[in-house]
Amino acid sequence: MGKKMKLGLHTYTLHLWGLGQNWGIKADPRPKKMNLIQLMDRSVEWKLDGLHITGCDLESKDDRRLQQVRAAAETRGLYLEYNFSRNEEFDSRLTDTVADGISIAEKLGADLAKLSLDIRRPRPLYGSCFHPRVMRQLCDAYDDILAALPLLEKTGIRLALENHTETFADEILWLIHQINHPLVGACVDTVNSMGVLENPETAVEKLAPYAFSNHFCDHKLDRDQFGIRFHGVALGDGDIDCVKTYQTIRDHSPTDRITFEIEWDMGEDSLEVAREKEMDACIRSIRYARDVLGIGK
Repeated sequence: MGKKMKLGLHTYTLHLWGLGQNWGIKADPRPKKMNLIQLMDRSVEWKLDGLHITGCDLESKDDRRLQQVRAAAETRGLYLEYNFSRNEEFDSRLTDTVADGISIAEKLGADLAKLSLDIRRPRPLYGSCFHPRVMRQLCDAYDDILAALPLLEKTGIRLALENHTETFADEILWLIHQINHPLVGACVDTVNSMGVLENPETAVEKLAPYAFSNHFCDHKLDRDQFGIRFHGVALGDGDIDCVKTYQTIRDHSPTDRITFEIEWDMGEDSLEVAREKEMDACIRSIRYARDVLGIGK
């Protein structure tokens, strides 16, 4: 038996409801059909332990709003983690400096800030691990994080560097080892490595021992005469071995939280229909996490 794990929700799970971020739709942002406080109420109904939130959910990053969100989470007994980016390509509401992201996390009462490095890679992707253009960007991130170490030490916030869709696990590990600070670790996403054609199980195995947080996702691989495509599905419905991946994180990661995330694809559905399917996938994922993975038991 491994340690008992808590279950949290990444707000991007309900991105069609206007939460998380408007990924890939910069020109046509979706309306917000559910706000953060309403999601907190749903989270209590679903018996979740916490939320992994973004600047999109905050709506404003002024002190008054951050205090309001903090109070709402504390009243409901929910932990918060703050997700931000160095240079988000599609939704600028997620972009903060490293220092600002840490400060926002502290004001929210969060104990963790998750950082996407937003590396712009050369092609071909599969041959670009530690490419010189990538290394220049990693060195810039190194400088930014090193400058923020005194703030991490003052606040006690842990900074988790994500293997985002444009980053190899070894690059994240290189950066963590170069910084070499107990408050700087990883956020392991269980599907993102496929964005750089890296084996997802390999990435999880490499990053789990350093992972303060995670994005626990499942994707399905579809094939047709034109090629292959991964798309987000409810936990247990895709081609990720969720049981094995969960056991790896539970047994080797320093965290006691699983943050599940669904990257639901609306396909040919209308937005209204896709929203309902996304909500259903969210609820089914919670059931899978409890009944199959045994999270919280």
